[in-house]
Amino acid sequence: MSHGETLLDEIDVEILRALQEDGCIANAELANRIGMSQSACLSRTKRLKESGVIRSTVAIVDEESVGLGIAAFAFVTLGRHDRDATETFLQRVEASPKVMECYHVTGTADYMLKIVAPDISSFRDFLMDTLVPTPDVSHIESRVVLKTEKRSFELPLPDHTGRLR
Repeated sequence: MSHGETLLDEIDVEILRALQEDGCIANAELANRIGMSQSACLSRTKRLKESGVIRSTVAIVDEESVGLGIAAFAFVTLGRHDRDATETFLQRVEASPKVMECYHVTGTADYMLKIVAPDISSFRDFLMDTLVPTPDVSHIESRVVLKTEKRSFELPLPDHTGRLR
């Protein structure tokens, strides 16, 4: 078992699958789907939340419907790799609502950011006003998303044999 991994049984996995499909499912419906009592189901769901397996329950909003027509990925390379440089960069990233995701990655770049913006001008302004002036950012390469072909928020979970599905 790896660091931070929680031991899940088949019932936990079924609860997680159902909640990944519909995070708003009522406990009564969830319990019925899983085949257990409502109180036992609620107790298990609460344990999954308290243990951090379920981080949060959110609504997934369509970007274009709220005026965010541009999605892009920026690959950022830092000039220094000490804690101060990294923390300064990450504080700037954390403070920006346009940065949806940030990954510390391998390869030629140090970080990969997913950025949303209303239009290409706003994306350019974000780069020029937020990322470029960040101390120790030495290189930025970006890719604008033309079309999202696949996006899933459901993690593949193991079945009773341990295979991911």
